[in-house]
Amino acid sequence: MRISRAELAGLGPAELARLESVLEQTVQEREAGKVPWLCGRPDCDGRPHQGRMGPHARASQVPPDWEWDVWMLLAGRGFGKTRVGAEWSIRQARTLERGALIGPTAADTRDILVQGESGILACAPATFRPVYNPSKRQLTYPNGAIQTLYSADEPNRLRGPQHHYGWFDEMAAWRYLQAAWDMAQLGMRLGEHPQICVTTTPRPLPLIKQLAKDPMTALTKGTTYDNLHNLAPTFQRAVIAKYEGTTLGRQELDAEVLEDLPGALVARRHIDGARVESAPALIDIVIGMDPAGTGQGDETGLVVVGRAADGKSYVLHDGSEKLSPNDAANRAWGLMETWGGSLLIVEDNGGKDWIESVLRAVYKEREGASNAAPLRRVNASQGKRLRAQPVAMRYEQGRVCHVGVFPDLEDQLTTWIPEEDPTASPDRLDAMVHAVAHLMKKYDRSETQFLNPHALKGRTSTGEHPAIAARRRAAERRAS
Repeated sequence: MRISRAELAGLGPAELARLESVLEQTVQEREAGKVPWLCGRPDCDGRPHQGRMGPHARASQVPPDWEWDVWMLLAGRGFGKTRVGAEWSIRQARTLERGALIGPTAADTRDILVQGESGILACAPATFRPVYNPSKRQLTYPNGAIQTLYSADEPNRLRGPQHHYGWFDEMAAWRYLQAAWDMAQLGMRLGEHPQICVTTTPRPLPLIKQLAKDPMTALTKGTTYDNLHNLAPTFQRAVIAKYEGTTLGRQELDAEVLEDLPGALVARRHIDGARVESAPALIDIVIGMDPAGTGQGDETGLVVVGRAADGKSYVLHDGSEKLSPNDAANRAWGLMETWGGSLLIVEDNGGKDWIESVLRAVYKEREGASNAAPLRRVNASQGKRLRAQPVAMRYEQGRVCHVGVFPDLEDQLTTWIPEEDPTASPDRLDAMVHAVAHLMKKYDRSETQFLNPHALKGRTSTGEHPAIAARRRAAERRAS
């Protein structure tokens, strides 16, 4: 930044204070080793070198040099996707007036794209740092350029606003992916050539696959290992060591776009084929809960499922998270209240008996001593696959519908292969299975009998199970 003596003399008190602040921040950035992001070396690996002694872009993090419509980075965790999106957005703001910043939720957009360690406020240089106005959901740059924050959870908020460009983060985790994408696309109508930067961990969702094949999409792929030298040792121990070599690791670390896996409990095409944007009127809603075990990093599975008059189950919400026992109980009862649930279905095996006493105590605190907690314990003593199989069959029949996208739950459904790990079914999956299975037993009792080929007691003389025989005879009577 250059300023003449005459210009300096003409500055007012507020402008002088601003200049002083910018100069101080600039000095601090230089002392901290902050350097310009883009590097002139075509094969740069991002490591410090002469002229760029601080962290800067690798060759794979530089925008492609042609007139693309969408630049999509499909990369593993820790690749540096957020930094790329932030730096690209800052450069766009230097010459373009209106930009859109969209994350999976409003909190994600604020906490990651704007205020995160690799977000815009952290990456922007002192001479071009925007002012964040939370009430207006806007970043305003010194040149007057504006970036507006949006949540992909609210596609209708994207109706009307116009933009020159957009940064869409973790698009594969957007709950209403197609609707949010369509609304955002319709708003990209300013300037000569609106462009979109998509930064996301890959998932084989129809829109992601469609964009990857589009000739106007610049596709950049990368893995966690590309940026390993910048990642904390704890990340390498806790995350890479856990998932390396697993099916989920192939997606989250190696950034493979996994299609349907042989032997997985549920096929992705069955989830996508029955996915809906909203549920019909529901006759019952329950919450499935799989309490966390004692292992480090274990999550409490909490999934809300509804039953409609069409006989289908609708997955409404995934509230699973790593929680303390008391927080897990409060989260469970909070979901019951929010969704109008009739019952909390809780798994009670595996040394998790503590959960019932905690749940009842928290319910008493929230609702009062006179109310009995609407709680049912489920003993998951049967094999994991046997217990989940009737639910998997309903997915295959298109009778379990996801209302929106639930990335983590869907990853578990489509990457858990029981034959590889028959005893350790994932938490979100278990919670969902408990909820759907309860609704099946309540409304489709005959469909939920676990048939054991060695237990022939109670069968008819033809070897037919009584429930199946009864259904066959009822069908025959209706036909006659």
